[in-house]
Amino acid sequence: MTVPLHWHTEPLLLATVVGASWAYALATGPWRSVCAPGLAAFPAWRAFRFHLGVAAAYVAVGSPLDQLGESFLFWAHMLQHMLLIYVAAPLIVSGLPPEMTDPFLARRPRLLGGLRRLTHPVAAGALFTLVFSVWHFPELYEAALSDKTLHVIEHWSMFLPALLMVWPFVSPSALLPRVGPGVMMLYAFGLMVGDLPLWGALIFGEHPVYETYRLAPRVSGLSPMDDLILGAALMKGFNEFFSLGFMTWAFFSWYRRDR
Repeated sequence: MTVPLHWHTEPLLLATVVGASWAYALATGPWRSVCAPGLAAFPAWRAFRFHLGVAAAYVAVGSPLDQLGESFLFWAHMLQHMLLIYVAAPLIVSGLPPEMTDPFLARRPRLLGGLRRLTHPVAAGALFTLVFSVWHFPELYEAALSDKTLHVIEHWSMFLPALLMVWPFVSPSALLPRVGPGVMMLYAFGLMVGDLPLWGALIFGEHPVYETYRLAPRVSGLSPMDDLILGAALMKGFNEFFSLGFMTWAFFSWYRRDR
């Protein structure tokens, strides 16, 4: 079967993607004296990461992956989620210059206090794991596949907690700093454990969990069960690579500091 694939060019999606990059360029460029008063020069390396993160987010939700994941293949939908969570979110957060974020937060103590609570590793990890897992309950998952608006809400409600989840790892902010090496290792380990129930339910089930993919036309050589297992493997693979990478970095940072 031939699947008609295309890139999404809906006005709202393009406005969000272009608007985010445009606002960042203005705030760190011609409006730098107002939006980032301590920023001496355009932060080229941070800007590269931010725009790359925005591009990764667009690939996740605007590329043919969206059509494949919405109607045919579970692994494609899972890859969308992984790109949003483990690629786009850390690139965007690490691309924010502290000279812009910290003055903004300093003028808003209530917002700063709320974000300190939300980016605490326990809160951020628990919120992200809960939201991500609940969206994969068959009833909610199928509802999102059949309703475009709910599908958009699903992606946003995964992406926003992902920004909080990655903040303790990659934060450039002095007011909301990244956690220390010891806490980072424990936090990364907690994230690896947190998705085990969902992973186990997907990969060890006796039959495909989602009717959409069980009944979908076979556009690849994968059976519905193989498709489900591949999606679960992608989920765990991204989580392990991300978490183990930061555990390793934290360990060697700790070792060098205390040597």
